[in-house]
Amino acid sequence: MDNPDNDRSGVAILYYDGRCPLCTSEMTRLEALKSEALQLQDIHSVTDGGDQPDRDTLLRTLHLRLPDGRLLTGADANVAAWQFTRRGVWFRWLRWPGLRGLVDFFYENWARRRYNRLYGEACAIGNNR
Repeated sequence: MDNPDNDRSGVAILYYDGRCPLCTSEMTRLEALKSEALQLQDIHSVTDGGDQPDRDTLLRTLHLRLPDGRLLTGADANVAAWQFTRRGVWFRWLRWPGLRGLVDFFYENWARRRYNRLYGEACAIGNNR
């Protein structure tokens, strides 16, 4: 599919880094368990443009485009993506109010280190989000 963001047919799209070994491992598990309402999209096969963020932004953290067009990022995107499986209930506790901040802190630090390791810190200068 050339531009999956133009498809608003009730399908959510999870953008992941196909060059990240941990990311592809999780996507393999998710692919085996997910419903047809979730599409997995390797960022490296998406052309820039449309209404999705640019490739560098997508590479920095997980992004999930919901069928209504809303975009979730980071731990929110991960937990929401698992809701398209029968195991989704086991991930919801990660968004509980008392744990949300801690989970976000660890996810954001992991995502930053992963990005720097795979794409170099030089790419990250000026884009510390």
